[in-house]
Amino acid sequence: MTTTTTTATATTTSATAPSVRLAGVSVGYEDRPVLEHVDVSLPPGSLTAIVGPNGGGKSTLLKLIAGLLRPWTGTIAVLGGRPGEHARSVAYVPQAEAVDWGFPVAAGDVVMMGRYPRLGPLRRPGAADHAAVARALEEVGMTALADRQIGALSGGQRRRVFLARALASEPDLYLLDEPVTGVDNATQEDLMAVLDAEARAGKTVIASTHDLASAAEHFRSIVAVNRTIVAQGAASLVLDADVLLRTYGGHLLFVGDRAVVLDDAHHHDQAPGGEIHHHDDGGGAGGRRP
Repeated sequence: MTTTTTTATATTTSATAPSVRLAGVSVGYEDRPVLEHVDVSLPPGSLTAIVGPNGGGKSTLLKLIAGLLRPWTGTIAVLGGRPGEHARSVAYVPQAEAVDWGFPVAAGDVVMMGRYPRLGPLRRPGAADHAAVARALEEVGMTALADRQIGALSGGQRRRVFLARALASEPDLYLLDEPVTGVDNATQEDLMAVLDAEARAGKTVIASTHDLASAAEHFRSIVAVNRTIVAQGAASLVLDADVLLRTYGGHLLFVGDRAVVLDDAHHHDQAPGGEIHHHDDGGGAGGRRP
């Protein structure tokens, strides 16, 4: 199989330019395709849920936008440039199981990590950085637990801390992989209220979720993914039986008028062997095929 290498072309930024645009994008791991012929455009201020079956490409789509994977084909523009070009303006939060919770670091220190890209090498956090961390912790209700080791927190508290880290980085684009999976209703409501406020302030929020009810209730638009884009539009589309059947197929069960997804929520598209971490090496290729 031959390799097709394409590079995203930067777009001119303007008030009306999309925050994220993918055109004709295909990608996979080694020689296995995961997403094909993807076309997506999301404007600033979007609050968008990515829904679809496990292995359908939700996490991969977020990694493409974050610049952790390079597409086999097609172009991607993020905040008017190539993925990774404006990394300081993008906050990417992976799934909870991708984090080493045994690492001996306090919750407040985790949130301060969101400031590091703005600090640069060998610079210590200043007053503005500490103020940003304090605001973020307060916004997610974690001020009182700032000194607690991250591994000692509950699942919902950890999600709050990682959202606070994203908030502290003061991004223009949030990329969140299952940010409210497995949390209690109160935590889900709190975190979604924060994300809604960020979107209303003009920030772009894109989050994957397996919870269709949450997608319909808390988000303003959806992108339904199953190896390609099945549907994109208003969040009400997630309640459309035809869209659901085309997205989930045999993984969807209707009980009366209610759709139930027969899926394991804690499943990645594929082992992340081909990711690029710009803060580590700045440019190795991922998502390759022979």
